[in-house]
Amino acid sequence: MNLPYKAPDFTLKGADDNVHALHDFQGKWVVLYFYPQDDTPGCTAEACGFRDNYDVLLARGAVVIGVSRDAGESHQRFVQKYNLNFLLLSDSDHAVMDMYGAWGSKMFGNVGVLRKTFLINPVGDIVKVYGRVTPIGHASQVLNDLAKLQQQSK
Repeated sequence: MNLPYKAPDFTLKGADDNVHALHDFQGKWVVLYFYPQDDTPGCTAEACGFRDNYDVLLARGAVVIGVSRDAGESHQRFVQKYNLNFLLLSDSDHAVMDMYGAWGSKMFGNVGVLRKTFLINPVGDIVKVYGRVTPIGHASQVLNDLAKLQQQSK
């Protein structure tokens, strides 16, 4: 699909026990990332990278939203264990993952969550897609790309 294109809207329950919709973040940049499972090595590295860069992302007008199939209780433990400072949402039936192409065939014939990130601009368009994400250093990569995209849109 050619960029930019409209980000599919969705509503999911968060680790904070509230229901969140993508359109609630209209007017902000959104870093929407899909990850396989709470508290696993790669997912922890990725989440901690976003945690460590969150203040800079916020200063740039961006929020971070992580989505996995894990239930709210798992998300709450993950948030507490690693002091995560951004929103985690539960997509237990992988419906949102399906909409974003973040559910599919993996190695060895398995099917599951594909680690993907989407950078969504303030009007709700996907302007950057990261497929086959490498967890370590990903947050810095997103931050650099966000800065470039914001500079281009001036």
